[in-house]
Amino acid sequence: MTQARNSEVAPIERRALRINDAAAALGVGRSTLYKLMSEGKLATVKVAGRRLVPCDNMEALLRE
Repeated sequence: MTQARNSEVAPIERRALRINDAAAALGVGRSTLYKLMSEGKLATVKVAGRRLVPCDNMEALLRE
């Protein structure tokens, strides 16, 4: 017996953003984002060859 799938799927909450998306979310340009990264003010992670900015790190930066 198979169950019918629910047609409504809950959206997945992103825990990290790509560089362009993170820059847009913070309201800065990519070069500013890279500067924050190089200054150690914004930590990133590399997953499967992609550089990602955890949302928690962006929130911490905004609280400074």
